[in-house]
Amino acid sequence: MAAPQKKDPNKYAKNANIEADSLLKTLSSVGGLILMLIGIAGIALEFFKKDGLLKTILSWLFDTTTHMMMIPVIIGVMWVLNRMMSSTNPDESKKSGNVPMYAMMAVGAFYAFRFLTTGGF
Repeated sequence: MAAPQKKDPNKYAKNANIEADSLLKTLSSVGGLILMLIGIAGIALEFFKKDGLLKTILSWLFDTTTHMMMIPVIIGVMWVLNRMMSSTNPDESKKSGNVPMYAMMAVGAFYAFRFLTTGGF
């Protein structure tokens, strides 16, 4: 029979000093989330409209065989970017992993500005 494992009665003691986020930090997080959602909606509308970006890119990419040779290059660039933004240590995260989030927030700010100034996406 296996020996019973000793349970730590105070296993959550390390979390005793954790404090809640301030109101300003919470509001900035909610604002960032809203900007990211606006960015996703704006990109989706841009991609899937009648003569949208997705149709333009795919028609250019499959236009000639020379353009089709860009597909492995695009995949390679995306793989390298993924390797650069991923952490090698599973216990920590790289700060460059936040770059896509900030880029999407910038896109969201662009579409929010465009909506406020022109009245539409």
